[in-house]
This record gives sequence, C-alpha cells and structure tokens, in this order.
Amino acid sequence: MAQKEHSKVIERELTMSRAMVEAIAHEMRENEEVFYMGEDVADYGGIFDSTQGLLDEFGYDRIMDVPISETAYLGAAVGAAQEGMRPIAELMFVDFFGVAMDQIYNQMAKNTYMSGGNVSVPLVLTAAVGGTYNDAAQHSQTLYGTFAHVPGLKVVVPSTAYDAKGLMHNAIRDDDPVMYMFHKRLMGIGWLPAPDGPKTPVPEEDYTIPFGSADVKREGDDVTIVTLGLHVHRALEAAESLADDGVSAEVVDLRSLVPLDTDTVVESVEKTGNLVVVDEDYRSFGVTGEIVASVAEENLGALDSVERLAVPDVPIPYSRPLENEVVPDVADIEAAVERTQ
Repeated sequence: MAQKEHSKVIERELTMSRAMVEAIAHEMRENEEVFYMGEDVADYGGIFDSTQGLLDEFGYDRIMDVPISETAYLGAAVGAAQEGMRPIAELMFVDFFGVAMDQIYNQMAKNTYMSGGNVSVPLVLTAAVGGTYNDAAQHSQTLYGTFAHVPGLKVVVPSTAYDAKGLMHNAIRDDDPVMYMFHKRLMGIGWLPAPDGPKTPVPEEDYTIPFGSADVKREGDDVTIVTLGLHVHRALEAAESLADDGVSAEVVDLRSLVPLDTDTVVESVEKTGNLVVVDEDYRSFGVTGEIVASVAEENLGALDSVERLAVPDVPIPYSRPLENEVVPDVADIEAAVERTQ
C-alpha cells in the first residue's frame, strides 16, 4: 500500500478532496506565487470540493473565480507560469478542454520546447474526470490518454487521499506542466458517495510522491490487474472476491501515465504471467493498448494471457443502465481475470 512510503504512524484519515486542499494550502503558504483559478473555485469551493476552505485563508487575490471562458483563463495561466508564478488552473470537467485545445496542446505543452528552454511552464491543470453518476456524454469522460499522447505534459491520476496529497505537492513544485486528473467519484463529497478505499490515513506534514512510481495496492501471484483512478477500487473489490475462489490477484495502481512506470508492471507480470488492464477511458488508442504493448516490448515471453477492459468507442450515455453497461464494473473485472486462468 502507498502508506508504506511514510515511516510514521498515521492516525487521522482524510477524504481525497481534503488531502488535495491540504497540499495546496501548504504550497500557497510556502510560496506566494502559487494561486488557484477556475470556475466556482472561490465562494463555492469547487463543485467537487477541490478548493473548499481555501478562500477563507487566502482571499480572492489568490483563489480566483473566472468567467466561463476556458480559452481566456487557461491562456492567462500559461502566461503567468512563464512569468515565474505557479498557477493551478481548474477545468471544472475535463470534457471542457476542447474549447482551449490551443492553450493546452500548443502552449502549455510546447512553449518550453518552442522557446529553446528559455521559459518554463510550471502550471498545474486540475480536472474532474469520470462518469458513474449519469451526467451524459459531455461531463463524464476521463480522457487520460488524450493528454498522455501529447509531448510536454505530465499526467497524474490519484486514487487515494494519501496519493492525492503527495502527488499534488509534487505537481505544484514541478517546473513542467502537469495534468492532475481527479475522479469526481473519489473526492468524498456528500452528494456523490465514494466507494470504500479512497479515504485513507494521510500525514499532516508535507511529502511528495514521485511521478512515474506505480504502487502495488495488493500483492498476488496469479494475475496482474493494472489500472488507475476509480478502477483501482473496483479492481481491489474484484480481487477480494476472486480470492474466495482461490485466484490471487495483484493490483497495480499506475498513479501517473506520464511518466509511466513500466518496470513495476513488467515485474508483476513476470511473476504472475497474466495481465488484465482496466481503464475508464476509451478502448481504442488508449491506456489499455499502451500498457499491453509496453509489457510485450519488454518481455513478451512473460505473457501467458492478456485481457483489456475499457469504455467502448461510444459517447458516455446519460441513461443509468446504459452508462453502467459501458463503464467496466467489478463483475467485468472478475470475468476478465477468470478468462486468464
């Protein structure tokens, strides 16, 4: 478990949203150049509690509501970062990135390269991702692979409060642009109940989790389940059920896609021989294919069987039964694992 990375006994538990806010508040106290901007992040505290309580301490100059113009405020965030500030800008839903593709794809990601290294872009772009609560096709995507595909962006996806805090500290301190993608179902807000698992012990002091360090959330011998975000918890639930049938599943939480910790994945597959990759993003040209290809390139002989679970190439449905059908669930993971045995 990730908590092993910290030597002290941790008694308190936080939700993922509180862990994120705690990290942001610490960095804002330490560095006056850190500020947060986005839609409904000040008085409202973020619709997924991503900034809850920060306004009271830091005021409107550093916790800034912005007009509904992603093009404008993300462009402003890129400019502020290049001038030496450390902005955190929030996309209320990752689906909204389309109106600011130039700011993200061509400025945030590439300006360090285009300037010959003369400017850095220490910008954290946070974004709520994922479905499972019936918000239809324009508010329910994950799109991890979309951003991981573009050179120049680091992409991180926490699944627990412990990881959320350590990854946020690391993201704000990084001199390169970071996509920090939090699953709305994991935040621990009252109107959107979280599964068991994301609320974890969290140290009070600051700590960092390096990007490119996957975490083995559960050890096993028969099959490797590689996943991220919400589906870490669905995989762990599936692993518990499979254990009753004598199948020992290892669950690997990627935590970041860029950089990607291929070594941990390959080491696990070399032990188990079987690989199941689970993703809430679309199947084609996505994370599942990348993980399978990476393992095959490193050690094809270690693979006895492979299964991929992802969202089929369809818009996320509004209908609850249809959404449940396209997003992999615990039973889907169990079935995929059983096909490898």
